[in-house]
Amino acid sequence: MSESIQITDSAQDYLAELLEKQNVEGIAVRIFITQPGTPYAETCLAYCRPGEEEPTDEKLELEKINVFIDQHSIPFLEEAVVDFNADRMGGQLTIKAPNAKMPKVNADSPMEDRVNYVLFSEINPGLASHGGEVRLVQLTEDNLAVLQFGGGCQGCAAVDLTLKDGVERTLLERIPELAGIRDVTDHTDTSQAYYR
Repeated sequence: MSESIQITDSAQDYLAELLEKQNVEGIAVRIFITQPGTPYAETCLAYCRPGEEEPTDEKLELEKINVFIDQHSIPFLEEAVVDFNADRMGGQLTIKAPNAKMPKVNADSPMEDRVNYVLFSEINPGLASHGGEVRLVQLTEDNLAVLQFGGGCQGCAAVDLTLKDGVERTLLERIPELAGIRDVTDHTDTSQAYYR
C-alpha cells in the first residue's frame, strides 16, 4: 500500500542527514495529513522518536531512513512525492500530494471523513456562491456534527434556514447514522454577511 508514496533519493539523503543531527537512536520520519480530504489538507513531515509513532502507522523501511505513515492518511497520499531540490541556499524539501485534498470515502470510512466529504463535495460548492463555507469542527460522542460557518454565511440572516434546511437535510440523507448538527458560529458578527 505504501508504494503509493515516493521519497526520492535526494530527499532520503537530506532526511537521513537531518535525523543524524537529532542524535536520537532509532529516530524516524512520520508523514501525516491534517484534515485529509478537505480544502484545508496539509501534508506534514515530523521527527518521530521511538515510541512516538501510532500503533496503526504503516512502516516504510528505506535504505537510509525509516518512515512511519499515518494509516488514516494513506489513501490521501497516493501518488505523493517527497523530493529535495538542492540550491545555493541549501535547498528545500517539497511534498507534493495531489490527492490530499481529494476525498476518498466509502461507507466504511470514518464518519468524520464522510461528513467532510459531503460538506466538501455537495454543500460548500452551493454556499460558495454566497462567499460562504462550512466546516466540521468536531463530531460529538452522540454523533452530532458540530459545524462552523465562515465567509458570507457568518452572521447571515438566512443561515438558520440554510443550516436547518439544506445542510442538515443533505448530511442526514447521506449519513443516516448522524444524529444532527450543531452550529458553533458566532452569528453576531455580521461584517461579512451576505444577507443582512
